[in-house]
Amino acid sequence: MAKSKQKDLSWRAFELMCTAKTMAEKYESNKEVTAKYVHATSRGHEAIQLAVGMQLKAQDWVAPYYRDDSILLGIGMKPEELMLQVFAKKDDPFSGGRTYYSHPSLNRPDLPKIPHQSSATGMQAIPTTGVAMGIQYKEKTGLADWQPEDAPVVVCSLGDASCTEGEVSEAFQMAALKQYPIIYLVQDNGWDISANAKETRAQDISDYIKGFHGIEVRTIDGTDFWSCYQTVEEVIATVRAERRPFLIHAKVPLLGHHTSGVRKEWYRDDLEEAAKADPYPKLRAALEQQDVRLAEFINLEARVRKEIDAAYDAALQAPDPEPNSIQDYIFAPTPISEERGERAPSGKKKTVMVDSALFAMREIMEAHPEALLYGQDVGGRLGGVFREAATLAQTFGDERVFNTPIQEAYIIGSTVGMSAVGLKPIVEVQFADYIWPGLNQLFTEVSRSNYLSNGKWPVSCVIRVPIGAYGSGGPYHSSSVESVLANIRGIKVVYPSTGADLKGLLKAAYYDPNPVVILEHKGLYWSKIPGMGVYLTNAAGANSWPITGASFILMYKNPVNKANAAEVLKFFDFAFKEGKNMALDLDYVPMPDATTDFIRKSVWNQVQAK
Repeated sequence: MAKSKQKDLSWRAFELMCTAKTMAEKYESNKEVTAKYVHATSRGHEAIQLAVGMQLKAQDWVAPYYRDDSILLGIGMKPEELMLQVFAKKDDPFSGGRTYYSHPSLNRPDLPKIPHQSSATGMQAIPTTGVAMGIQYKEKTGLADWQPEDAPVVVCSLGDASCTEGEVSEAFQMAALKQYPIIYLVQDNGWDISANAKETRAQDISDYIKGFHGIEVRTIDGTDFWSCYQTVEEVIATVRAERRPFLIHAKVPLLGHHTSGVRKEWYRDDLEEAAKADPYPKLRAALEQQDVRLAEFINLEARVRKEIDAAYDAALQAPDPEPNSIQDYIFAPTPISEERGERAPSGKKKTVMVDSALFAMREIMEAHPEALLYGQDVGGRLGGVFREAATLAQTFGDERVFNTPIQEAYIIGSTVGMSAVGLKPIVEVQFADYIWPGLNQLFTEVSRSNYLSNGKWPVSCVIRVPIGAYGSGGPYHSSSVESVLANIRGIKVVYPSTGADLKGLLKAAYYDPNPVVILEHKGLYWSKIPGMGVYLTNAAGANSWPITGASFILMYKNPVNKANAAEVLKFFDFAFKEGKNMALDLDYVPMPDATTDFIRKSVWNQVQAK
């Protein structure tokens, strides 16, 4: 790079660094006002943040965390815009006054896009990885509307302490496994809040990330702007071209307070040492070596101070939100408000509920290439543990219907990012009992995104959840979680009781721009066919068998090969008869004759095996 261009970039970075520093000083000198509002600043982190923010393009995505105001300045945000958020003002461009400082959400055509950012530490990792997941999906399925040279990259900013969160590991796992085009920026200042790295971390992130094969790492001095700029430039270019994940580990000092409410002097004993690594005098010294004169520094600092004073006064005097606006944006408006269509078409044979869901999914996916299904065991090998996704992978391909790791938080939280890039994810939590690890993402990210982004980022997703008691489910597979879900504001919960309800609600959920949880009762999946879904557990009566439930055999009513069908029935007849003695030998209780006779008479006679 030419020296003149390097000097211009360094001077621009210094101007922004001066802006960030002056803003922090303004907040501190007016702490009797600003301390009423929770905030943190980027002091000490400015060099790496500006190196990232200044190189992102309008098609890119970034997820800053709570002390990343220098990233926001780097992408083109104005000091007054950030201050409007400090004071929770009506015109706060991120949330309309609903969130803390540096909890941005942005959807402007001329700037990188920022989905809703949570306050929960590290929780942005999953939704942001979901953005990269969605970008990859669009590229693989022909939905991408960009040229390869303009392919978007995704940046997820994290503190080193947040990387001990389990949900961050879930994001790393998926990025490594699937090779998403994402850069994890980890700013390592050695502190949690009052706990330092020696107390809480067995290794730093450069060592930790080595366990996730496929994520390339760069470890840098995060206080040296030009070194940071060159590293970020190389990494962004590689990700834009090769579509694979990186992690940049930037070591930085924390020069400001943890937040306005947790002051550094209360617990820090390293402030003098940390100040020696301040990136501001480092960049100034580098510019002095490039013949920038003292007067230029003095003039710049005076101008910036004047601009910050004016921005502060304007933001402080700006109007507050209207009290009644608290009810705005809980939900995005939905086009589905009434039932339409024929619920029970004449001459239609009865359909089991699980097939009603399959019909709905097939119709949705045929009409909408942006629709996809993922979760545990929904892929082509099994098609769901209840066969609720049977044939879908074979019909639509493994890119649209696929298995995930056992990561309920990722399954649910990734829908935020997938929705943000214009896709419609339909995901499945295998059992309602397993939804608990995903509740943090459901509550903190999914349900709040539209509200806290002031309507910019509604999460359009469908979350399918098999629920309720069924044969031999026990306390681990038969939970009912309705009361918990019903108390999460910002999601819709539906609970169909018939096949018509399930098909209709599933399709309505797809066209609803809000997150919808569909509770699908496992005991009803097969209940409309005689002999299916008939559970005898703890049945009443003197002749009942109190500890059994009937299982099922999947056979065509009118099989093509009737001889084979007859042999299958013959086999199970043999199993019923001869298995009684085997069960006794193995210390099991055999199925009673009443049960096997019922299956023969009520079910098998429907199979045309002759």
